[in-house]
Amino acid sequence: MICDRPAGASADQCALMQNVIAEDRPEVGLSVVVLKTADRRAKILRILAPLGVLLKDGMELYVDNNNIGRAYFTRCFSEGCYVEVEIDDELMRILRAGKAAVFALRESADQDRVGIPIELTGFGPGYDALP
Repeated sequence: MICDRPAGASADQCALMQNVIAEDRPEVGLSVVVLKTADRRAKILRILAPLGVLLKDGMELYVDNNNIGRAYFTRCFSEGCYVEVEIDDELMRILRAGKAAVFALRESADQDRVGIPIELTGFGPGYDALP
């Protein structure tokens, strides 16, 4: 868990964060962040992918080898491109029950998807510890 005070905020905002690299492609890494919005009304899954990924195909999420769905990139900055999704009750249940997740993306139209695994062990208690 990491905490920081956003500009203009009166309190720290904390998030779960995991940085991962594809086992077979060390140049492809992700930063995966789960946080509660400042008003505590929504839960966000935010993934930062490196520049150069194929934006139009988005990113797929697999949990314990089950395809959960696809989300699309919302914006890019100098550090990379972001996928952001609101975590609904069903996705939260899946993440809490899961053992491992894989985020899959493509670098170009003529290449297969690159799967980047993350561990879900401890996700539930970690999320519950967020203020």
